[in-house]
Amino acid sequence: MKLLRYGAFGQEKPALLDADGVLRDISGLVPDLAGKALTSASLAKIRAAKPDTLPAVPGSPRIGACVGDVRNFIAVGLNFADHAAETGAAIPAEPILFNKAPNCIVGPNDEVMIPKNSVKTDWEVELAIVIGDGGSYIEEKDAMAAIAGFCVCNDVSEREFQTERGGQWAKGKGCPTFGPLGPWLVTPDEIADIQNLGMWLDVDGERVQNGSTKTMIFGATYLVHYISQFMRLDPGDVITTGTPPGVGLGFKPPRFLKGGEVVTLGIEGLGTQKQNFLPFKAA
Repeated sequence: MKLLRYGAFGQEKPALLDADGVLRDISGLVPDLAGKALTSASLAKIRAAKPDTLPAVPGSPRIGACVGDVRNFIAVGLNFADHAAETGAAIPAEPILFNKAPNCIVGPNDEVMIPKNSVKTDWEVELAIVIGDGGSYIEEKDAMAAIAGFCVCNDVSEREFQTERGGQWAKGKGCPTFGPLGPWLVTPDEIADIQNLGMWLDVDGERVQNGSTKTMIFGATYLVHYISQFMRLDPGDVITTGTPPGVGLGFKPPRFLKGGEVVTLGIEGLGTQKQNFLPFKAA
């Protein structure tokens, strides 16, 4: 299934995308694509419904983040061998974890704001995992069963805040609008091999990232297993899993976003995003 949320920010409703590309409202089945609505039992109820019996969504509504009310937004750093190489970093022995602020999450096509005093805002196309049943101490062999689905994430990053302001990566990762998710939450049964998906990102029409999940150092199921050793993964938690090469930091000289750029990105089978980056403007 391809599941999504539509409507005004903060008022999104759940929907599915049927085989003909029609949005079907599923708010009669689940209140939102959030929390317990993402467990295997809840997804089975959605899957059992006949799409043509569900209300079609009229017009072309805004598409929101494909998961709502996220409590934990966990990110993995330096998880692509080719990206580590472009930054000159050593391959990590264990996954590097940090947090993005859940309230930075926006829709896949929403505007992204350059933070105040930013000089090094950067782009990162990433595969994100959305937890379904979750749990603690999940065995890797059981990890796929704990996943509700996968989606595209732009892990927008401010590199000066991230690495030059005291060593806490979270400083450059959770600024407002720094977490576009979606357009769809794609359930695992629709993906033949999660570790062999093409990934790309363009800035103003120029292809700058062109990679694949096959170069991930730690794969999706291992990450779910690993992270669950340190915290309980709850339904609706999001794990964004790292980026392939081609980020602005890796250019010589580095290239960063100033505002005014259009960034488009996507992952094979998971859909595409398009964001206008805006210079900082005080509210």
